[in-house]
Amino acid sequence: MNTTATDKTAEIAEPNHQPYEVVRFNALKHGILSRYTVLSHENHADYESLVNSLMDEHLPAGATEQHLIEELASVIWRKRRVLQAEGATINKGLKESARSAKTVIPAAAPFEMGLSGEGTDIRDLMDLKPEDVTESQRAARHDLDATNKASAILRKGGDRAYDKALRVLLPDSRDWWDSYVEEEEYTADAEGLAGFITAHLSPLCHQQEKESRHHDAIVNQTIGEGLQAYRLEKLSRYETHLDRKFERTLAMLIKLKDLRSNRAP
Repeated sequence: MNTTATDKTAEIAEPNHQPYEVVRFNALKHGILSRYTVLSHENHADYESLVNSLMDEHLPAGATEQHLIEELASVIWRKRRVLQAEGATINKGLKESARSAKTVIPAAAPFEMGLSGEGTDIRDLMDLKPEDVTESQRAARHDLDATNKASAILRKGGDRAYDKALRVLLPDSRDWWDSYVEEEEYTADAEGLAGFITAHLSPLCHQQEKESRHHDAIVNQTIGEGLQAYRLEKLSRYETHLDRKFERTLAMLIKLKDLRSNRAP
């Protein structure tokens, strides 16, 4: 009699758990939404794991609750796509702004004269570590100081002014000067060197010093222009739609579970 009573108790208790076990086993095999939610290039195993996690959490009883859980999984899966699209849109905008040094760099410090962005690759600036930025600023100031000192020597004039000014310049600047002399664009004398410094070296040194000094502002300007918030507006509206759909679906699921619990003897 005790064995029979136990068996009957098990038979009564088992139906309360059986629907979920059946649903869980066949969740993706018979799910209506699953065959359309996951695109051919997406990971079906990740979606299956998501559905089964939601099944474990909510323990559906019957096809209606299973459908609502699949609906929740579908919304979460599509929200993942929104984040991917948002990241791709931002990356595209950043790539475009990184190509626009002539407009981005002057805008980063709008009241600073001499920030032309000419000949600058913003990607090099974006890739600098803090210690690299510090070293770049030090080197730019050093180069500018040497150039200003050479100009002062040439303005003062006197014996061997050309040789003295040339020795003051940094090696890279002297190499650049030598290339101009070899191409016979300037004569290797004080007048020629003064013209080279005024027309080429000094403007470049000033530009590099200002770009290094305003490095953080240039990086922020590049990122700000790259975000291009107007391109994200439609994605934001779609994400809001998905959030509301998720809330409504979850509310329906909870309500069904509450009704089922209230009907239980």
